[in-house]
Amino acid sequence: MRQEPTPVTRHLRVHEDRGHTVVEFRGEIDIAAAAEIAPLLDAVSARPGIRLVLDLGAVEFFDCSGLRLVYRTRSRVLERGGQLALVCTHPLTLRVFRVTGLTRLLPPHPTLDAALEQSEAASGSL
Repeated sequence: MRQEPTPVTRHLRVHEDRGHTVVEFRGEIDIAAAAEIAPLLDAVSARPGIRLVLDLGAVEFFDCSGLRLVYRTRSRVLERGGQLALVCTHPLTLRVFRVTGLTRLLPPHPTLDAALEQSEAASGSL
């Protein structure tokens, strides 16, 4: 069941969808935004076994500060036995992920539905 997103900050909205916590990044994700976002991501990624989706669909700008957030969140989720999926279609953001090699560790999905379907298939929930 999909729940309407709750704005947590001007850069994030969080909602539940099909047993996953979806964190939607919005606007420009730079060093200032990262400082605002980090505490929430740390709290969310601290939950054991979380099924988390980071949705960058509404991101207009994404720099290395955002990349650090994603990588740190990935590490925390995996350490706690969770699953992480990424939604991203912005060409410049995808380029940052490809150049740094993060696409090999966290392949991006074109839509939230695609990310959720992949995660459900991987966990045998279909």
